[in-house]
Amino acid sequence: MKTVTILGSTGSVGTQTVSLLADAPEQFRVRALVGGRNVALLASQARALGAEWAVVADEALHGDLVAALAGSGVRVAAGRAAVIEAAALPVDWTMAAITGAAGLEPTLAAIRGGGAVALANKEALVCAGEVMLEAVRAHGATLLPVDSEHNAIFQAMADGNHGAVEKIVLTASGGPFRLSSREEMARAEPAAALKHPVWSMGAKISIDSATMMNKGLELIEAARIFGLPEERIGVLVHPQSVIHGLVHYSDGSVLAQLGSPDMRVPIAHTLAWPQRLATAAPRLDLAAIGQLTFEAPDLDRFPALRLAREALVAGGGAPAILSAANEVAVEAFLARRIGFLAIADIAAAVLDRLGAPEAASLEAVLAHDAAARDLASALCLQRARPAA
Repeated sequence: MKTVTILGSTGSVGTQTVSLLADAPEQFRVRALVGGRNVALLASQARALGAEWAVVADEALHGDLVAALAGSGVRVAAGRAAVIEAAALPVDWTMAAITGAAGLEPTLAAIRGGGAVALANKEALVCAGEVMLEAVRAHGATLLPVDSEHNAIFQAMADGNHGAVEKIVLTASGGPFRLSSREEMARAEPAAALKHPVWSMGAKISIDSATMMNKGLELIEAARIFGLPEERIGVLVHPQSVIHGLVHYSDGSVLAQLGSPDMRVPIAHTLAWPQRLATAAPRLDLAAIGQLTFEAPDLDRFPALRLAREALVAGGGAPAILSAANEVAVEAFLARRIGFLAIADIAAAVLDRLGAPEAASLEAVLAHDAAARDLASALCLQRARPAA
């Protein structure tokens, strides 16, 4: 029986992971569930899975979680230190799905445990790639990519013949504004940007998909996971989201991983790896789909993708700075304080101002993150939309 911990169990990836575990109780034993602020859901998950430990990130909600799990036998804790302690528990497999910079320390703690870490928090490698990969090497951990695109590449490279790889290609749906003009995007409200045409995701990642910053961050993450330079990683817009990633080999072969756009597929792949786990995800029917189309990304309308390439090439703290600035700008857009196009503009300005300082430690990464957030917040105020 495989022991598991879920960091971010109440989020989108976390809830789908819980669903898969509930369907196979004889195969997994849950040591810890870590959630953000949704105490009712966290308690329900802990009871359903028979978790040993439930941790809520917000320390102020400790009493609520204690009450919700009274009589269950589940150990309860709250606060930042408890999150990291839970992440460090010795387990076979950890789902790292705490989004943003908040997930860096818990993910690093899980890696130091030396087990398999399923990586759904792309910021871990985007912001602190050198630190995380050094910890993987030092502690003998295994990184398993959960993002559908990286998981697709991972599957297409399963023969281990990495030396023959010429390039990899990440696919992108294009988001809700794939066919929109910049003028239309300038007027876009959060509700429109949140309407992803294919995937069901949380608010932040949905906005990142609309700006294509999500694909940019994935490009940086792919460079870390697969050890490839920026020029050997391509991006292809594929609106149907059936092909999730492609690998081009030196003999002219191209291997692609296909599947329905359902996150349970890559999650299950990492959960059971190197075996396979049955899921209830819809089966792919290519005849019903009829056709698959592809197009190059438009870097004029979606400059976030270009910014990510620049940050990757610059190295050091540049990716962390870009990610943090983007996170602040996305929050401001969702709160209707800035316009949609200002998201990439603010990220670009922060990246230009702060550059690419060294980022050889987690402390340095967090310092760059804080500086980028402060500057981005100030720029959001400067770009604030007039009150309606």
